[in-house]
Amino acid sequence: MAVVESVTVTVFTTVTRSVVDGHGHRHPGPPREVQEALLTVTDGDGVTGHCLAQPDTVREAVIRNHIGPALLGQDSLDRERLWHRIARRQRGSQGNLSDRALSAADQALWDLAGRTAGMPVWKLLGGARSEVPAYASTMCGDDIPGGLATPDDYAAFAKDLVSRGYRAIKLHTWMPPMPYGVARDIAACAAVREAVGPDVALMLDSNHWYSRSEALTLGRALDELGFAWYEEPMEEASVQSYRWLADQLATPILGPETSWGKHMARAEWVAAGACDILRVGVVGSGGIIPAIKAVHLAESFGMDCEIHGNGSGALAVIGATMCGRWYERGLLHPHSDYDTPPPHLRSIVDPLTGGNVRMPAAAGLGDDLDHDYIAAHAVASWGTRSQ
Repeated sequence: MAVVESVTVTVFTTVTRSVVDGHGHRHPGPPREVQEALLTVTDGDGVTGHCLAQPDTVREAVIRNHIGPALLGQDSLDRERLWHRIARRQRGSQGNLSDRALSAADQALWDLAGRTAGMPVWKLLGGARSEVPAYASTMCGDDIPGGLATPDDYAAFAKDLVSRGYRAIKLHTWMPPMPYGVARDIAACAAVREAVGPDVALMLDSNHWYSRSEALTLGRALDELGFAWYEEPMEEASVQSYRWLADQLATPILGPETSWGKHMARAEWVAAGACDILRVGVVGSGGIIPAIKAVHLAESFGMDCEIHGNGSGALAVIGATMCGRWYERGLLHPHSDYDTPPPHLRSIVDPLTGGNVRMPAAAGLGDDLDHDYIAAHAVASWGTRSQ
């Protein structure tokens, strides 16, 4: 038995080519320096597991007061038990121990387990498929010339994405602080459908705060346009609003993305009939363990479960299961280069080949971290070790 000997965080500077607006939506921008964090779990044999995270997610108090005490001295391979051991600390943490922090610890433990076994995590979890079709997930609408400022911009970008091999595209349309509205969304969706024809699967992730009547009007337009799913047009805390909407549309409702409550919240959505396709994310829902539970829940009801977001954790769940159809690749934009890795990675984990993404072959989660770069650009570190 190799027990956890240390849990550490290294904060380092790296470069991004995007900006985040006041409402949290990402857009292309000039290169700028930002900080990221690497959470590392090390066992008594010297095997390490890693997960990239935002520094405020894995801040020092979270590691020292919650994640460290839950993991130190414990068998590093007891991932299910350790996930519960951390999760139960959330109740008394006054909100300081988030699902994102729980996810970072869980993913690091899975990375460690894969490295210990000499296997990719997706195979360790079950090994259902070695590649998956990717859908192109756009950035939100903007006012950038030649960007995503008009319905025609979306149409031109969609044609470009199809030429690269994508067989499915998800539109994120305009959201606050940009001017937005149902009519504008319908125009963009119609322009894209006309541009790519009937054989490309299209999805919509619209403004998240439409009223019921607005969401219904938009949904009926998607019915006419033959969209593959309709995502988060209303506040997801109102499960009954989504049941009301799903009952009236032919287009499948996908959700929830942002509803708190891990796999348990997803069970409530299924029981309420609030979605036709279940949604869960590894990062936002507490890790690989609750995401796998949500996928198996959906499978038990004959539903698809689509994994939110990109990255190695999402690929691990998708590669291990068979009830979701797509991998979300993005966010993409006419002025953004998704395929060039940031300097702390030697390569991206999800290159596109013929419209598909292959599962990582390396042991662990498969992130190609440049540890020399991270060490050279470290600006802070913290953690806790066994005595």
